[in-house]
Amino acid sequence: MVFSHTEGGKMQSDWTVSDSDGTPFTPLVVLELAHDANAEAVQWLLSRIRDKQQDGGSELLVEQLLAGGPDGEKGNPNVLLVGSSLRRLLDGAEDVGLFKEFNDGSMRGFTYSNRDNFKDFQEDGDGFLSVAECQYIIKHELDTLRARDEANVPGYPKAKLYPGKSIIRRLQSKSILLQVFPLHDKEELKRLSFSWYKKVRLSFQPLDVIRHYFGEGLALYFGFLEYFTLAMVPMALIGIPYYLWDWEDYDKYVLFAVFNLVWSTVFLEVWKRTSASLAYGWGTLSRQKAFEEPRAGFHGVLGFNPVTGREEPIYPNSRRQLRIYLVSVPFVVLCLYLSFCIMMVYFDMETWCLALYELEPNFWTGVLLFVPSIIYAVIIEVLNLLYRYAAEFLTDWENYRLESSYQNHLVLKVLVFNFFNCFASLFYIAFVMQDMVLLRQSLATLLITSQILNQIMEAFLPYWLQRRRNKKAHRRLQKVAKKEQELPLPQQVLLESDMSTYLGTFDDYLEQFLLFGYVSLFSCVYPLAAVLVVLNNITEVYSDAFKMCCVFKRPFADPASNIGVWQLAFETMSVIAVVTNCALIGLSPQVKAYFPESDTQLILLVVCVEHILLASKFILAFVIPDVPKPIQIQLARLEFESLEALKKKMRLHGRKSWKPLVPLTSEETRR
Repeated sequence: MVFSHTEGGKMQSDWTVSDSDGTPFTPLVVLELAHDANAEAVQWLLSRIRDKQQDGGSELLVEQLLAGGPDGEKGNPNVLLVGSSLRRLLDGAEDVGLFKEFNDGSMRGFTYSNRDNFKDFQEDGDGFLSVAECQYIIKHELDTLRARDEANVPGYPKAKLYPGKSIIRRLQSKSILLQVFPLHDKEELKRLSFSWYKKVRLSFQPLDVIRHYFGEGLALYFGFLEYFTLAMVPMALIGIPYYLWDWEDYDKYVLFAVFNLVWSTVFLEVWKRTSASLAYGWGTLSRQKAFEEPRAGFHGVLGFNPVTGREEPIYPNSRRQLRIYLVSVPFVVLCLYLSFCIMMVYFDMETWCLALYELEPNFWTGVLLFVPSIIYAVIIEVLNLLYRYAAEFLTDWENYRLESSYQNHLVLKVLVFNFFNCFASLFYIAFVMQDMVLLRQSLATLLITSQILNQIMEAFLPYWLQRRRNKKAHRRLQKVAKKEQELPLPQQVLLESDMSTYLGTFDDYLEQFLLFGYVSLFSCVYPLAAVLVVLNNITEVYSDAFKMCCVFKRPFADPASNIGVWQLAFETMSVIAVVTNCALIGLSPQVKAYFPESDTQLILLVVCVEHILLASKFILAFVIPDVPKPIQIQLARLEFESLEALKKKMRLHGRKSWKPLVPLTSEETRR
């Protein structure tokens, strides 16, 4: 294999390797097989990746990395570097339904035959696709690489194959293929890091650059994080003077609760419009989702998929339902009961510390009052972490065919437990004990402690572990950097292969969901909650940006059009916030003073107001369109052009009736 580097070049894209036929290419994706992988299997995979598409291959460029690691240690010989020709990438962009900006400013599905009508396509199209898009296309082509007449993976008689089976997923499920990851572009990463987190400045995040490098899914998360933080600023600005004015009187929170109700509704409705605008500009709003393949871990008896007609594992839904209702649901209930028992122990500790303080009030007994809340906050984080592992095991055991189904059920399990574990004590204090002093103290302690622990777990701990694991590689990297030399490609690949794998935005959205809950549910009794969340999210932007650039492998782009199931989770929390804030208003002495003799009338009034507010919330959500009007017009225009082109096509074929069974390509629309 030949390695070369453009003289004086700095970008990773200047690195090239040569395919078996001598064709030079830029390595974009790495496939790492097991160190002891069978040589026959490795050669078979290489040939299948190189084969022409008409022969069932991916028609990609691939070569085996044979060089050692840094400081001369022997590396894994079964590392494959995958790239592609420009024409193959452009054809792949059409295959995956990539949307690009048309000359008229609209976003349309790319077709190679219509390439000259796209805004940024010049000459041969070099630079038309971002590196993240190229890597996504290669990943798609590898995932759709299917078995033909092989009965098993060569060299592995027990790794059965059948026609239509995804080869990459089969190799992953049998631990023959250890990981697939895209390579970093070091020069582009440096520019992104500098504009993103390496200097403190009062400006918006470079979302377009983040999207260009990491893809739409991650860019939408950072867009939501930025939007959520900015939306918190009015709450924080109102909360500071409100907190100072209300320092000694814990009952004057009615106005803040009313403001909280309006804010939690408007916040989410405006975000949906912001999300739609971002997704449209990035070409993912109207992009059709690719047909989902079975998960690598999915198993079952061999059968036929009624949609594709291919042979693949079939697992009865009845068996899955039995596992859910006979095992998973009882386990979740048991965990909730355990969490409730721990909460009651926490209240016993609070009672004991309060009694001790009343018996002997001094500085140390005053400090002791905060100890139970701090211990309980730490226990909450530990329980959430342990439950997360158990939820992943159960969801995997339930054996979902699709990754989307797996993620939805995992999110549901985790949200139910995290909501109860984090907020049950606050609900108990507010509505059973009705102790607003203790509620304010507990909320402040839980919020501050959880934020400190999250920053340690999400930023400092992964970076520390990464530094320990790659100590030699980092020393080598520093030596090369001091000499102003480029790290050789084999060592760069080895360095990145040892970095931690980014597991997606699940934990990041979960943290924001819990923070949103603390603010929307109970911040009326502790107005500084919004201030703490703003400060946390500012540091969160920098810590998340740092770990994406320095701690984790580069993830594949995710062409997301919204934040998915998390939108529903936040909207559900906002509905609960309406009920909670109405109940807190009903418990305030100002409102109770109007009903000195009848609690029933007060309850009926609170319930009536709560229903009116919920109705207003749903009406507001209905009135405010999720997609801005100009974007609606653009989408409707494209749909109209597609239908007109379909009618024309049917007339050319001499048919009087037609059914729009499949969407038209941009070329058909143009004609």
